[in-house]
Amino acid sequence: MNDCNKTNCPVVATLNMIGGKYKALILWHLVGGIKRFGQLRKLIPQATQKMLTQQLRELEDDSLIIRTVYPVVPPKVEYQLSELGKSITPILEAMCSWGTGYMKSNGIEPNCFMTEGNPGTD
Repeated sequence: MNDCNKTNCPVVATLNMIGGKYKALILWHLVGGIKRFGQLRKLIPQATQKMLTQQLRELEDDSLIIRTVYPVVPPKVEYQLSELGKSITPILEAMCSWGTGYMKSNGIEPNCFMTEGNPGTD
């Protein structure tokens, strides 16, 4: 059996890019379109400002999102999916679908913004 930690494992590569605490949620919200930092804070209230900033930087470093800074006062910063980030959408949809089925099979009715067929909407 191969050790995924010592080979070029595609699952490890994927998890390295989207496996952060809030990365999948950030990406999911950006599927719905461009968001400002404040909007993401409201959409992911459990993330501290520091953690959200860190996760956004990592997603930008991995070329999954594009950060645009406008030279205005107060500063305006927008985030959107890059082409590479858009290619993650089917993975996020599959995660939502699997999680929905898992929860329902355990008698839990999903109750969150991540509804199937409705990615990234507010």
